[in-house]
Amino acid sequence: MALSSSSVLPSPETKSQFVRALFDRIAPRYDLLNRVLTLGMDQRWRRALIRWLELAPGARVLDLASGTGDLTELLQDAGARPIGADLAGGMLEQSKLRRPELQLAQCDGSKLPLRDASVDAVTCGFALRNFADLQGVLTECGRVLRPGGRIALLEVDRPSIPGVRQMHALYFRRVVPRIGAWLSDAEAYQYLPESTVFLPELEKMREILMRAGFVEVEKRGWMLGAIQGLRARRAP
Repeated sequence: MALSSSSVLPSPETKSQFVRALFDRIAPRYDLLNRVLTLGMDQRWRRALIRWLELAPGARVLDLASGTGDLTELLQDAGARPIGADLAGGMLEQSKLRRPELQLAQCDGSKLPLRDASVDAVTCGFALRNFADLQGVLTECGRVLRPGGRIALLEVDRPSIPGVRQMHALYFRRVVPRIGAWLSDAEAYQYLPESTVFLPELEKMREILMRAGFVEVEKRGWMLGAIQGLRARRAP
């Protein structure tokens, strides 16, 4: 399938609607593409993020932008009590098919249907660049998280090692869209690499998290810097 040479990035006004429709379309094959494009390593990164979160047994965890439930399921397997929340109903349907017992909510990340300080931790996997109002979403996460609770965010990143960075860019911006077009949806897998322009740099993310009520912002990297994890604590 031919790929468009023009950008598919939505305007700020249409981003939420665009993202919801896009993920509804690709939901049935989303897991397959994740495994193919990461050679199955995406689950390893999710497990690493959960270990870094250092959850107490039975912790109540909001998994924001939970999608088809990969991270939500791993949280449950780790002994947590997760709540999956996502804007796209199609993604939640796939999650429900896999584990009907999971507690799920279809909602906008900036308007969570949870009480103040009602969860012990918040996770979000590979979705920061999809929010129309990242500051609003993280502020809402701070509202529902108890004082002292942690947030852990998993996202793509750009390797800093010369050579590795160029190889990663070639794969992410050229190979990923072609495989995505072949196996799923051309527009969606053109958008996903392009959407990294919405990812703030570390210092900007630190500012956003601090304005949302978080402290002790830390970063970890995996896969030679191609994947990043951010962890922060809700201020008392």
